[in-house]
Amino acid sequence: QVQLAESGGGLVRSGGSLTLSCTISGRTRSPYVMAWFRQPPAKDRAFVAAINWSGLNTYYTDSVKGRFTISRDNAKNTVYLQMNALKPEDTAVYYCAASFAVGPPSTRTTYNYWGRGTQVTVSS
Repeated sequence: QVQLAESGGGLVRSGGSLTLSCTISGRTRSPYVMAWFRQPPAKDRAFVAAINWSGLNTYYTDSVKGRFTISRDNAKNTVYLQMNALKPEDTAVYYCAASFAVGPPSTRTTYNYWGRGTQVTVSS
């Protein structure tokens, strides 16, 4: 059974930084792609960033380009999301997702494994 565990969320002031981590366990084959999505209060879950397991390809939603960086450590089966210059509108529950099949990296239905989420709150 594949399990994803996120960590690193918290409360930070506007302009601050946080690093989220997501560790995957329970399967020997590496996911084709891993991603971060986020769900602000009373809104739908939306794509933030994705990375294929080779690390050669990364994808970002426009609102985080230049501020967020997704990376991975295959030896640790972990994906990271470095978030800089945080804004109050970045406040959300952040979810890690994994896919073992090919699909559009920014589409929710590409991913069949999800973590439970970690709260990120950015105060103004």
